[in-house]
Amino acid sequence: MVGTFYRSPSPENPAFVDVNAKVEEKTVVCIIEAMKIMNEIQAETKGTVVEILVENGQPVEYGQRLFKVKLG
Repeated sequence: MVGTFYRSPSPENPAFVDVNAKVEEKTVVCIIEAMKIMNEIQAETKGTVVEILVENGQPVEYGQRLFKVKLG
């Protein structure tokens, strides 16, 4: 396990992105907590989120897909 996936900055806040959200290269899409450090993850591409592949609070590993994004 590399870290834990979080869709929002805290349980009281809304998710960074949902399905059908438009994203840009610098759009923060989630947080990965690793060794008690919260790392904001950016989309790194421009497009539309079509699927979220990980549940909130789920452990994730290097190279694991987190979202499906339709480019454009």
